[in-house]
Amino acid sequence: MVTTIAKTRPMPKSKSPTAPRLSVTLAMLWRSVYRDAFDSYRPELHYMRGPGPKWRARHGLAATVPAEPAAPTQAHATPATA
Repeated sequence: MVTTIAKTRPMPKSKSPTAPRLSVTLAMLWRSVYRDAFDSYRPELHYMRGPGPKWRARHGLAATVPAEPAAPTQAHATPATA
């Protein structure tokens, strides 16, 4: 009786068992680029500079009007030529 033993080839070893595969790395990169390029949140659109007209109306305050510039003082007046 003849018995044949098949010799199996060893499995190829990866460089590191925790190293991510190229396809996984590329997928993560693509998701990151896509998310950054098409992100609809723009914080400058939500930036508040202070109370608005609705807040003033609720609290009974008049809208603030910028004051007119004061008359020039002697130090800031242009010298008159005689």
